[in-house]
Amino acid sequence: MKEIKAIIDNNRKWVETKLAEDSEYFNKMAKGQKPKYLFIGCSDSRVPASAITGTGPGEMFVHRNIANLVVHSDMNLLAVLQYAVEVLEVEDIMVVGHYGCGGVAAAASNKQYGLIDNWLTHIKDVVRLHETEFLRIRDKEQQLRRLVELNVIEQVRNLASTNIIQNALKGSKPPRLHGLVYDIRDGLLHDLEVQTNTLDEFMHIYGVEAAEHAKEVAEDIQDGKVPQAQSPENSENKPARKLKKDDEPSLMHKAGQPLQVS
Repeated sequence: MKEIKAIIDNNRKWVETKLAEDSEYFNKMAKGQKPKYLFIGCSDSRVPASAITGTGPGEMFVHRNIANLVVHSDMNLLAVLQYAVEVLEVEDIMVVGHYGCGGVAAAASNKQYGLIDNWLTHIKDVVRLHETEFLRIRDKEQQLRRLVELNVIEQVRNLASTNIIQNALKGSKPPRLHGLVYDIRDGLLHDLEVQTNTLDEFMHIYGVEAAEHAKEVAEDIQDGKVPQAQSPENSENKPARKLKKDDEPSLMHKAGQPLQVS
């Protein structure tokens, strides 16, 4: 196993160094962890989470994937997030992108790369959301640098809209959310100062009250206040039901009726 010998040797040297600094170091580590931070970063080998943040073992919980994405169907990320928030009670969560990200560059191209194209679609969605700004940048390098930043911003917003964070916001000490970008050329981290309060106007959709709203709709349907959805075979030839201006569109829409506001 010559290929792995260097890793084993490095580990032994590291252990010796730690024990020389503190003979109880590993005994302390074995007692448990209480990190203050959750780091959601890119898998790029040039972006070592602990090294660039100056944190040591036990100080930061880490999740990494291609292009530091927060995808609501990613059970790996959601498991990490829930454990970090609800069990470890981290104080700060940071989404950390980096300039020169290969995933971002791949998403901005018109090439196919195989299975990963499905993952990169989430970055293409960022381009769609910010297409006007993105296309106004003529320089290709600056365009990609801005896309790295926009991607981090959107992933922080995705993070804020998860039910894990929404539930945490009801508590007394919800985690603070941050969007950072690491510059490989100079080693510096830059705070994008992402404002998650832009989601406030969509709290009826992303917020925890959305569950209560759904419950109210179900109760209204059960009580006959809102007609139940028509089955496809019965609705094809039926005209759309018109709504009065003071009707609640979301309730009608959830009942499965086509809408026309008069």
